[in-house]
Amino acid sequence: MFEKLKEILVNKLKVTPEQITPEATREDIELDSLAVVELSLVLETELGVSVSDDELLEAETVGDMVALIEQRSARV
Repeated sequence: MFEKLKEILVNKLKVTPEQITPEATREDIELDSLAVVELSLVLETELGVSVSDDELLEAETVGDMVALIEQRSARV
């Protein structure tokens, strides 16, 4: 799931691939609140996973986002 999220961040939100690590925070990858809303929408359309922007904002690192997405994927 990490690689899929990384692909989305790079291709859709124009994050530099080198910045994206499981330990990277939203600030590290320069993901502002508007970008998080867009990420939430992309996750829904691309992966069919419903994760709200508020939940993504609560995730401290990219790894936390991956864990959250994996949890939601398991429910589908």
